[in-house]
Amino acid sequence: MVDVVIAGAGPTGLMLAAELRLHDVQVLVLDKAAEPTRVVRSLGLHARSIEVMDQRGLLDRFLALGTRHPVGGFFAGITAPVPDGLDTAHPYVLGIGQPTTDRLLAEHAVELGAEIRRGCEVAGLSQDDDGVTVGLADGSRLRAGYLVGCDGGRSTVRKLLGVGFPGEPSRVETLLGEMEVAAAPETVAAMVAEVRETQKRFGLGPIGDGAYRVVVPADGVAEDRSAPPTFDDFRQQLQTVAGTDFGVHSPRWLSRFGDATRLAERYRAGRVLLAGDAAHIHPPTGGQGLNLGIQDAFNLGWKLAAEVRGRAPEGLLDSYETERRPVAAAVLDNTRAQIQLMSLEPGAQAVRRLLSELIGFEDVNRYLTEKIIAIGVRYDLGDGHELLGRRLRDVGLKRGRLYELMHEGRGLLLDRTGRLSVAGWADRVDHVVEVSEELDVPAVLLRPDGHVAWAGDDQQDLLDELPRWFGAADPGSARPSSPR
Repeated sequence: MVDVVIAGAGPTGLMLAAELRLHDVQVLVLDKAAEPTRVVRSLGLHARSIEVMDQRGLLDRFLALGTRHPVGGFFAGITAPVPDGLDTAHPYVLGIGQPTTDRLLAEHAVELGAEIRRGCEVAGLSQDDDGVTVGLADGSRLRAGYLVGCDGGRSTVRKLLGVGFPGEPSRVETLLGEMEVAAAPETVAAMVAEVRETQKRFGLGPIGDGAYRVVVPADGVAEDRSAPPTFDDFRQQLQTVAGTDFGVHSPRWLSRFGDATRLAERYRAGRVLLAGDAAHIHPPTGGQGLNLGIQDAFNLGWKLAAEVRGRAPEGLLDSYETERRPVAAAVLDNTRAQIQLMSLEPGAQAVRRLLSELIGFEDVNRYLTEKIIAIGVRYDLGDGHELLGRRLRDVGLKRGRLYELMHEGRGLLLDRTGRLSVAGWADRVDHVVEVSEELDVPAVLLRPDGHVAWAGDDQQDLLDELPRWFGAADPGSARPSSPR
């Protein structure tokens, strides 16, 4: 029996597989597609996802293949400068196509020991107290301790579970594709700039190798949204919106997306969980979808691993839903608001003009930017220090950086006092005392996902908090911890 089967080899499933393997959990990733997709739905990583890659030692791989872009003007395409003082060491967007992100995450997961099987479609499931039986489309069956559906907005796992997916259907639709363009580059750039003065859902930009990425509003919402649009659809809509089809030819792939917002009624049913688009869908405004899924996996991985290993304290696995579902709900709200602000209706345009004025205030600009790039996320861990529930930026240590110590996915006590101890949990929590004054609190306990679980300087308070996140103390680890 496999410890965990993951349905879906997209960024969420692959990130989750790697996180589980850090804790020696046996993982099998299934994907119904025979080959990785070439469709570039996501164009990059926001600051929090960049931090995630840094925390796991992957960032250099991504930086080598991506392009850094300034942070600013995210919200509904309203022009705004980069806010001052963003609380991150990575105040940029990393431009990198989703197929490249998928490949890098797949390589990482396989290096850690995950198995990926392509051309394997989940067709059925049943569960009992001991595990989950996964039925495949070819008639074979697999047995797993847990199943996680990371299989997209039309998730088979979610449907088989019978979990509701309420929300709002698509009201507008957009065509997305890659193709070549006969018009001169300077002509394309001038026309795109003119059209985008009013139509913010339009775009035509070079992506290299002679191809352009084309984004153009569709004529209504298709009845069968699973069917790709035709090339004639693109040419007609380009003509309607821009007055020219730019001489497009030689399409490489064509797709569509809508502005539906839906949120799963629950993220867990027994031994089956949902993550990524299987748990939430929303408009792509602000480029948050792929990032939201990666961050789901980052939250879930260490918790599910602890459950599999029998070391999870009561309620730990359920905290995945209580923490991540509100984050998704907030993304649904902000993306729907952005879609409304892109409408050409007079009322929407009036609100857009007002918000454009408000974004001129530094605090408003920073607030909306941090919402999009997810560094403003704070989990509700109860009353306490202002850092409680927040992720900690990459603070400097006396030797090296914080994120360099987080590659193995363990807990971490940053202790400026030198008086504290994690004895009993040393097999799960590292203890670092060589912390610089950049950390302006005596000590913090970080979960494996980098969020602050405790802050203070009292040993008894720390001992009360360690079991909440890391389970019971191990008598074999009861010797005094060895601080670094």
